[in-house]
Amino acid sequence: MKLKAALIQMEVVEGKDKNLQTAEKMLRGAAKEGARLLVLPEMFNVPYDNSRFPEYAEEYPGKTTEFLKDMATELNAYIAGGSIPEQSEDSIYNTSYIFSPAGELIGKHRKAHLFDIDVEGGITFKESDVLSQGNESTIFDIDGVKMGLIICYDIRFPEFTRKLALQGVQAVLVPAAFNMVTGPAHWHLLARARALDNQVYMLLCSQSRNQESSYTAYGHSLMADPWGDIDSELDTEEGILFVTIDTDKIEKVRNELPLLKHRREELY
Repeated sequence: MKLKAALIQMEVVEGKDKNLQTAEKMLRGAAKEGARLLVLPEMFNVPYDNSRFPEYAEEYPGKTTEFLKDMATELNAYIAGGSIPEQSEDSIYNTSYIFSPAGELIGKHRKAHLFDIDVEGGITFKESDVLSQGNESTIFDIDGVKMGLIICYDIRFPEFTRKLALQGVQAVLVPAAFNMVTGPAHWHLLARARALDNQVYMLLCSQSRNQESSYTAYGHSLMADPWGDIDSELDTEEGILFVTIDTDKIEKVRNELPLLKHRREELY
């Protein structure tokens, strides 16, 4: 089983409408090349800034989710809508919505681990000042491939991805926006480690690098394979990365190096 996916590395700017226009153009371009799964980056409709999240937040259904639903049906593709600020009663979540070609909402993930960091001489950011955390893991099926989705900082918690793998997930989507401190240090390392430890594909989709933004994303959207290699990646500019998830390769790696079978649960 092979599944062609497209990781859309787009520039996010001020103005929801402008970002949706960019997303539409790139979604159409990806679908034209035959991608069955189209993936957008974290907070693709809003500048990555705590001060902007309340202003751009939407209840479901809303403008952005209706856009994603309509694009999925028109393009006859699955769309993993990166993430957007979701308004739910008095809380705002960092939420991803996944739509099928029939326009059905087949998955929804609220970022479970909030990005609260203070790196001396580097970056200080506290999502929890504005956002609330989700409390569930997320699994869905795309053309027979069992998929999971986590958002950005979620990737730093190995138990979260391991739980998905133990539930049969073969590939994990990671809409993300690592910055210029954590990106160079950990982006590739985390992708390879989670892929290798769980023998799954890890698909990391970032915003492109916008030097004029208050938060500069690292870029480098990529896919790591079940052997822990980087299959392919983009640089920092806008672009579309086409990748293929091959379930036969997962089976081959797991048969040759049966890590999941060799786990000693009685010890840990």
